[in-house]
Amino acid sequence: MNQQPLWRPSEKQITDANMTGFMQRASRYTGRVLDSYEDLWRWSIDDLDGFWSLMWSYGSVLGERSSGVVAEADRMPGASWFPKARLNYAQNLLRRRDEMDALVFWGEERVKRRLSHAALYEAVSRCRQALVEAGVEQGDRVAGYLPNMPEAVIAMLAAASLGAVWSSASPDFGVEGVMDRFGQIEPKVLFCVDGYFYNGKVIDCMPKNREVTSRLPGLTRSVLVDYTDAGADAAQLTRGIGWNDFLAPFDSAEIEFVQLAFDHPLFIMFSSGTTGAPKCIVHSAGGTLLQHLKEHMLHADIKPNDRLFYFTTCGWMMWNWLVSGLASGATLLLYDGSPFAAGNNILFDFAQAEKMTQFGTSAKFIEACGKIGLEPFNTHGLHALRALFSTGSPLAPEGFRYVYSKVKADLLLASISGGTDIISCFALGCPILPVWAGELQCRGLGMAVDVYDEAGHSLQSGKGELVCTRPFPSMPVGFWNDPDGMRYRAAYFERFPRVWCHGDFVELTEHRGMIIHGRSDATLNPGGVRIGTAEIYRQVEKVDEVLDSVVIGQNWEQDVRVVLFVRLREGLMLDEALIDRIKNQIRSKTTSRHVPAKVLQVSDIPRTKSGKIVELAVRQVVHGEKVRNTESLANPEALELYRDLPELMY
Repeated sequence: MNQQPLWRPSEKQITDANMTGFMQRASRYTGRVLDSYEDLWRWSIDDLDGFWSLMWSYGSVLGERSSGVVAEADRMPGASWFPKARLNYAQNLLRRRDEMDALVFWGEERVKRRLSHAALYEAVSRCRQALVEAGVEQGDRVAGYLPNMPEAVIAMLAAASLGAVWSSASPDFGVEGVMDRFGQIEPKVLFCVDGYFYNGKVIDCMPKNREVTSRLPGLTRSVLVDYTDAGADAAQLTRGIGWNDFLAPFDSAEIEFVQLAFDHPLFIMFSSGTTGAPKCIVHSAGGTLLQHLKEHMLHADIKPNDRLFYFTTCGWMMWNWLVSGLASGATLLLYDGSPFAAGNNILFDFAQAEKMTQFGTSAKFIEACGKIGLEPFNTHGLHALRALFSTGSPLAPEGFRYVYSKVKADLLLASISGGTDIISCFALGCPILPVWAGELQCRGLGMAVDVYDEAGHSLQSGKGELVCTRPFPSMPVGFWNDPDGMRYRAAYFERFPRVWCHGDFVELTEHRGMIIHGRSDATLNPGGVRIGTAEIYRQVEKVDEVLDSVVIGQNWEQDVRVVLFVRLREGLMLDEALIDRIKNQIRSKTTSRHVPAKVLQVSDIPRTKSGKIVELAVRQVVHGEKVRNTESLANPEALELYRDLPELMY
C-alpha cells in the first residue's frame, strides 16, 4: 500500500472548493457537524430525501419541485423520484444568454468554431421550430449519427426542449451497428454528417447515411450537416435536407420549454452489445440533470465560466455527461478526431489555447501518452488546468504517476467509474481529498455503494461485487420495449434481490476509496480463485516493450488457465527472455496464480469504440464461439488474430 498520497489539496483549494461550501450548507440544513467527506457521504445515503432536496436547491434547478423527494424508497427498482415535480432539461442548460463562450469546437486542426451562449440559444430555438415542422412531438425519438460537434448539442437540446427523446451514435459506427441501435427505437428525425476527419484523412459518410436513412421507415426528415465541405447532396438521403435549409425558414424566438415529469425520458443509451443486441437504456430528464449537477459542481468542482473538456464521441455516455456541464455554467470544449493528430499533442494544444480547467479522457489515452513519451509539463502551459478525469477502464498506478510527473504536479487526478447503465458514476474524485496511486478517491454522494461477497454479505475488506443498496435518481426509467420490466430487473437485480449489482469486481481501500479490478464477467478463475484482469494489466503496463495487452481465462483440463496476449512496440518480437520478464513482473507484484500459463504476441488488441478492452469477445473467439455483435468494436478485424491459435492447443 502506498505510504504517501501523490497529491493533497492546499488549504486554499479546500476552502475554495464547491464541496466545502456544500458541506457547510448541509451542516446548517441538518443541524449536525459534517466536517469530513465521509460524514457528508454517510448522511447523503442515510437521508436520501434531505440530500437530494438540498442538491436540487444547491444546483438552482429550474422547475417546479412541489412536495416529496422519493416515494417508495425501499423499492429497488420501483422508487419514484420527485413524483410531483415538473422541469425541462434543456431549459436548465440554456439559462445563460450572454456573449461568453458556450461551445468551442476543434475538428482536429482543420476546423475551429465557437458559439456564445446567446448564439447557442438562438440556434436551439430555430432547430426546435424545424423539428416541430417535421412533426416531432413529446415522446418521439430524435437521433444523431454525428461527431462531437456543435450541431449535435444544438439538435439534442432542441429535441429535449420539446420533450422528445434523444439518442446518438458516432459516425464511425457501421450501418449494422447503427441499425442495431436506431432500428429498435424508430427515430422520427435523423441528423447525420457528410463526413469527418481522422488523423488527417477525410472519411466519407454518405454511403452509410444513404443506407441507414433508407432502412428507418419512420423518418420524416434526414438532416445532413456539412462538415468536410465535400459538396454532399442531402437529396441523396431519404427525405433529406441540409442543416442550413432545415433551419432557414425560422427566426430565433423565445423557446417554450415543455414542462415535464421528473422521470420523463430524455436519453436512450445503448450497452456495448458485444455479447448480443445492444440494450436500449432509457434515462430520465430529472435524474440525469440532478445527478450530473452533483457530479459536476461537487465532485468535479466546476464553477461558472470553467472550461470543461472530455475526449469522447457521441456514442459514449461521457458525451451526455459533458453536455450537461452547461447547467453548471461551464463552457464546453468539443473535439472530434484522433487524439494524436497533428504530432500527438493536439489535445494538450487545445488545453493550452482554450485555458481548459477540467480535462477528461480515458485511461488508455493517459497510458498511450506515457508510452510515446509526451511531456506536457515541459511543452505546454496548462496553468488553468485544475482537474484531470480518467475513465473507460481502471487507471494503473503508473498512469497516476505519469500524470503528476509529466502533465502537471498540482492537479486533482480523478479516476472515475460508473457506466452507461446509470449515465453517471458510482465512484469519483473529490477536490478536498488526497489522491492515492491506483485508487478512485471516494464513493459518490447519494450513492449507497458497497462491496458484496458471493453470498451477498458486505465486505469491509477484500474483493467482491460492486453493489448499490439504495435507489438513486439516475437509475434507468427502464429498457425500451420492455413493458413488464423483466429485462431491466434481470440485468441488475437478479444477483442480489432489491440491490443493484453493477458487474464490477472491486475492493474498498483503507483510505475509503476504491480499486477496480475489472469486470466481474471477465474475472479469471484459475484453481477457483477469482482474479481481476486489471490486477494483471497493472503489472504488464510496467514492461516498457509492451504497448497494450489483453488477458483471458482459457478452459483447460477441467480448470482455467491464464493466457496473456501482448502488443509490442514496433519492430520487437516476443522471445523467452521477455516472456520471463513479464511473468516475473506479475509474480513479484501479485501471486503465482496471476502468472499467465501462456504469453503470446499479437499485432492488435480489440477494443470498443470508447476504448474498452473486450476480454469476453476474445475469450469467445479462443473457445471457437461466435461473437454475436462486433459493430460496437473500433477494430473488429482484430478478433481474427485470436482464432485457432496453435499455441493454445497444448
